[in-house]
Amino acid sequence: MSDSAHNASAQSLLASPHLASGIRKATFRLMPMLIILYFVAFLDRTNVGFAEAAMEADRGLSAGAYALGAGIFFIGYALFEIPSNLLLNKFGARFWLARIAITWGIVAAAFAFVNGETMFIILRFLLGVTEAGLFPGVIMFLSQWFPNKRRVQMFALFYLAQPFSQMLGAPLSGGLISFGEQLTPWAGWQVMFFVEGMLAVVAGIAAFYFLVDSPQKAKFLTDDEKHALKVVMEHEDGVKETDGPRGIGAAMVNWKVWYFTIIYFCLQIAVYGTTFYLPQQVSGLIGQDVGWQVGLVSAIPWAVGLFACYYAGKHADTVKRRREWGAWFFVITGVAILVSAWAGANGQGLIGLIAITIAVSAFLAAGPITWSFPTSFLTGAAAAAGIGLINSLGNLGGFVAPIMRTAFNEAVPTESGAWGVVSLGVFAFLAAAMMWATRFFSAKADALLDEKALTPGH
Repeated sequence: MSDSAHNASAQSLLASPHLASGIRKATFRLMPMLIILYFVAFLDRTNVGFAEAAMEADRGLSAGAYALGAGIFFIGYALFEIPSNLLLNKFGARFWLARIAITWGIVAAAFAFVNGETMFIILRFLLGVTEAGLFPGVIMFLSQWFPNKRRVQMFALFYLAQPFSQMLGAPLSGGLISFGEQLTPWAGWQVMFFVEGMLAVVAGIAAFYFLVDSPQKAKFLTDDEKHALKVVMEHEDGVKETDGPRGIGAAMVNWKVWYFTIIYFCLQIAVYGTTFYLPQQVSGLIGQDVGWQVGLVSAIPWAVGLFACYYAGKHADTVKRRREWGAWFFVITGVAILVSAWAGANGQGLIGLIAITIAVSAFLAAGPITWSFPTSFLTGAAAAAGIGLINSLGNLGGFVAPIMRTAFNEAVPTESGAWGVVSLGVFAFLAAAMMWATRFFSAKADALLDEKALTPGH
């Protein structure tokens, strides 16, 4: 088939009821499992915030060791991210995502047996190694299943696992700590680590049975639905191949890949600089020890963020809107973080909680928008390498954030730790400027992202 004939076929299929029904079936079959995987992953990487004080008392864990352990997760994550993503491309998402979940779950459960700072730091590193590849693997997986027009909505649905994880996971973690030691011979923090680690193992086993590597292997699709998805995805991949890097090496040195790596790095500083210390910050704001009550209050920002993330994914449906909304979400994140620092320093608990809620909502909404850009020009092996690079180096923001926050607090000590919080907000403004500057980019794939044929009513 000639290029013009293939393009005409793809464009006609954009409005096909077979494509719409195929996307709908894929959404209901795949997205719940992917959300569960990321829910448990985000829970296992951040629940350490609930155990900080208890591990300090029971195992002599210092603030410096906690900061190093919280951050070193991302070193292991970064080192093995690209190899893991390339192996997923080789073995298929079904097998590889299941493998990732099972192995990280085993490591996460092992935190119940931490006996000192060294073991804590080693396990945090191994947790990063075993979880490496999950997030970029899902991003790449979705780019193989859903056309550009619907992909940002899928990213947003996937991102909902973050607020769900903290909204439900915060009271779960706090409850396991509060009640675990009453019902078992273990300390509450040990029960929390073991139970939540085993959840990942169960999720991994389920993923092996629920996920399907590609539309062509999906028994739940009809032949017409498979054909519609196949032609449209091949059409988009053809545009990406003429517009983006080809192959692993080209993706690794592509300037756009590095550009979005920096944006994602800034985003992750805001995310993890807030997440790792949210229980302790809420504890200070409401005057309660970390436990059930703090867990419930810590869930509030994530509950609000749930709606912000969904709204952004549903309505940021053109390149122009994503660019502008993304920039504004980053600005709002930075301002809200600065306000939360002021509130903490001045004993304004309610204002601080509102500011944290706004910051969480804004950076959650910015996430799926950010990922819509690199997936518009990366495909094949270049996607595996490029998405892996963006996520691995970008996630080093999670390594830098707790260490930077601790360093600022030690350099300019205050009772509230305000300067450590302020240091996080600066990077959100840098990300806003870079997102706005994407207006000067030119990409053939933008036409596909702005295609209206997949919008209901067209």
